[in-house]
Amino acid sequence: MELIEFLKVVLLGMFEGLTEFAPISSTGHMILVDEMWLHSDDFLGRQAANTFKIVIQLGSILAVVVVFHERFRDLLLRNPGKQERLSMNHILIGLLPATLIGFLLEDYIDNYLFTIQTVMVGLVIGALLMIVADLRKPKDSLRTIDQLTYRQAFTIGLFQCLSLWPGFSRSGATISAGVLVGLSHRAAADFTFIMAVPIMIGASTLSLIKNMTSFTTDLFPFLTVGFFSAFIFALLSIQFFLHLINRVRLIPFAVYRLLLTLVIYLVYF
Repeated sequence: MELIEFLKVVLLGMFEGLTEFAPISSTGHMILVDEMWLHSDDFLGRQAANTFKIVIQLGSILAVVVVFHERFRDLLLRNPGKQERLSMNHILIGLLPATLIGFLLEDYIDNYLFTIQTVMVGLVIGALLMIVADLRKPKDSLRTIDQLTYRQAFTIGLFQCLSLWPGFSRSGATISAGVLVGLSHRAAADFTFIMAVPIMIGASTLSLIKNMTSFTTDLFPFLTVGFFSAFIFALLSIQFFLHLINRVRLIPFAVYRLLLTLVIYLVYF
């Protein structure tokens, strides 16, 4: 691996880690950064580049597990006698809609929705949803996800289906939904990050299986560097975002998304 390739891989991992869980669309950033600047297809090849982007997502997932390790331990080893605690049932109910729709529409999404134009649409509509969520936020919000009801979890899961549209942002859709159904911004973010782990592991595993033919010994140094780069920057990003979200809320991120859409438009059109 040459130095310039090493730096490009680190930067790709950095952008993945910094943007995956913030409500600003990691897809939009990866398209902008990679196609305009880093051009991973040139030194990895198209299929290997797709595999690389899947593997670095796993680095971001590991960061969530580290940040919420106590919560995951509680979910997996939960005492049945505990009341009013977030349970695996809440997670499964929240995952059900997007899992079903994603399974039915996977080929259509992969073949027709990963374009610059569709990402721009997702960025704008997602930004509008975030603005509405902040403006229509209920006065009395649940301060912790341990008060989350099954109905709220299912509603958030329905909104998560919007994130199947590239550029919409899983975090943007689910945090907005959580705020609209009565969670505080921090509680909505906590549930979003925890729920992201199983769905991203499932999606990444399926994608890796489909791209197994691209695994070669030459690719492993790139995968390793990208994975740890995404992990480190996701770890920093998640902790910073969780401290920030109750103070700034969603509108500043929505404004950033609209500005990003403008940049993409100016660059590509």
